[in-house]
Amino acid sequence: MTTKTFIQKICCRYVVLNLIAMAVVCTALVYAAMFCADIYTHHGEAIAVPDIRNKKFADAERLLEDAGLVLVVNDTSYNRLLPPDCILQQTPAPGMEVKSGRTVYVTVNSANKPTLVIPDIIDNSSMREAMAKLKILGFKVGAPEYIPGEKDWVYGIKCRGRLLSTGDKVPIDAMVVLQVGNGTIGDIDDLEIIDKSMLEEDIPEDAPEEDPFEEVTEEQAAGHGTEARP
Repeated sequence: MTTKTFIQKICCRYVVLNLIAMAVVCTALVYAAMFCADIYTHHGEAIAVPDIRNKKFADAERLLEDAGLVLVVNDTSYNRLLPPDCILQQTPAPGMEVKSGRTVYVTVNSANKPTLVIPDIIDNSSMREAMAKLKILGFKVGAPEYIPGEKDWVYGIKCRGRLLSTGDKVPIDAMVVLQVGNGTIGDIDDLEIIDKSMLEEDIPEDAPEEDPFEEVTEEQAAGHGTEARP
């Protein structure tokens, strides 16, 4: 086959029409893919996230649904100043522009007060160590109550006037008080100190001293000896 014949076959009307058709199909597929991607990603669409903080859960959910967004609870917390079942935090933040169908994650205020567990600090640590550990765990610690005992040693812990033990639970907003030694020993303070002078009878200063032993002279001894003979 000569070069001229080959060129004539390639340039024939049938081949040219097929090439044009293929180009049109490819172009249509590209535009269709771009159009579908725009629909899927909501290209050009922007929705400002409503501020649902401090709102009741039902009201917040309704507000997000009206905006085309989805509410999902991912955590709970406690704030005694706010009513239970209200929104404490949200992500994304209010005013942020997102696509429709975006999920908004929220933290809801719990209806029950969380509790804290008393750690092993009773008769096991100093006041400084105990207060540091309690504050790290989130306890509210009041002024210590001093009792007889080794100075600055923790002998007990109280909450609302009740003595607690290791492992007891208290509300997170309750204040605890440490019972700390004041440097004195209680047993010694309870002993009755008796003055030695109290054990002695009241004896007049001018009273003669009594000697239980009577001095015996030689004459008295001889006289006793004579009397003893038959």
